[in-house]
Amino acid sequence: MATVGTYLNFANNTEEAFNYYKSIFGGEFVGQINRFSDIPPMEGMPPIAEQDKKLVMHVELQILGGFRLMGSDAPASLGFSINKGNNVHISLHPDTRKETERLFKALSEGGQVTMELADMFWGSYYGSCTDKFGVQWMLNCDEKAS
Repeated sequence: MATVGTYLNFANNTEEAFNYYKSIFGGEFVGQINRFSDIPPMEGMPPIAEQDKKLVMHVELQILGGFRLMGSDAPASLGFSINKGNNVHISLHPDTRKETERLFKALSEGGQVTMELADMFWGSYYGSCTDKFGVQWMLNCDEKAS
């Protein structure tokens, strides 16, 4: 079933923030806290700095009504620059690749593609963009290519 959530980026304190949210909303993290050290080496990607390997690459907590609150650290060593206002994305999880591609094309039209749709090492078809109004979107589909 398709879902929607909010994705938050933090300046190296995601784990602290999500433990705080967990203390408020209760529940457990969905899966485990994934760390930058979990990223396999990939062509064209700079190596992860030793001090960044312990940082959070992805964490998810379901809050009220099953809403998905997700987050990641955004280390400067990987080119991130966090400013209040640029650290929030709407994260769409469509059911099919076809719907993912339709939404991505429509949302990025007149805006900016920040990461082209592609198969990712975590097993999803993923891409991100900023629409023509400055809203940041992430699309993540778990349907496998046929």
